[in-house]
Amino acid sequence: MIAGAEASRIGRSLESVAALAREIIVVLNEDVSDGTEEIARKAGAKVFREPWKGHIAQKTSAAEKASQTWVLGLDADEVVSPPLEEEIRATLGNQGLTEGIAAFSFPRRSWYCGRWIKHGDWYPDRQTRLWRAGQAVWGGMDPHDRLIVRGRVGKLRSDLHHYSNESIARQIAKISAYHQEYVRQYVARGRSAGLIELLFRPGWRFVRAYFLRLGFLDGWQGFYIAALSSFSTLTRYALVLEAWQAGQNHP
Repeated sequence: MIAGAEASRIGRSLESVAALAREIIVVLNEDVSDGTEEIARKAGAKVFREPWKGHIAQKTSAAEKASQTWVLGLDADEVVSPPLEEEIRATLGNQGLTEGIAAFSFPRRSWYCGRWIKHGDWYPDRQTRLWRAGQAVWGGMDPHDRLIVRGRVGKLRSDLHHYSNESIARQIAKISAYHQEYVRQYVARGRSAGLIELLFRPGWRFVRAYFLRLGFLDGWQGFYIAALSSFSTLTRYALVLEAWQAGQNHP
């Protein structure tokens, strides 16, 4: 696990793997002073203080410190549900179920504004987080990291629980910070955005999430998630155009 100031959430996450993991490793941002380290150590974690290097580099650092055959990557706002813990135990305890498998994925279910989200773009939201040491590396584009697996990925059925957004205000506050890094990397690669990104992608994100993936079954929360996803997509590419134009005007 990597973590920043997560004193309000990390305890529940670490408690969910206390009986499952032979070792718990937390790479903590060096500037954190809210008590996260003390909570992690109390939960039995080995804590390493490191400067923030970005999601991919930070998670790579944490994974390199693991000494077990199988590695489970978690975020501080995620909880291994009892059914998922039981399924992981049963799977890894049966050599026949792991033979030829380099990693496992499982669905992630998010708690949002008073309800579990069971449809739309947020579910099943499969995450590949359990892998055989040495057969996967963290990649992707910060802050949207993903595990790149060298080998076959098996599928587990039980849910990982996700408590990422305590409120709409917190979610909106996160959008800007996430977009800044995305835009920086996008423009650094010499890429821009056009009418397709501005006109087609935002509308498609809403239609896909709300209608095709049945987001309307999740009440007003489902509508808001689909609408916010559309707005976020539009904003991301508008920021790309803004940055690109600024670079052209100010070489």
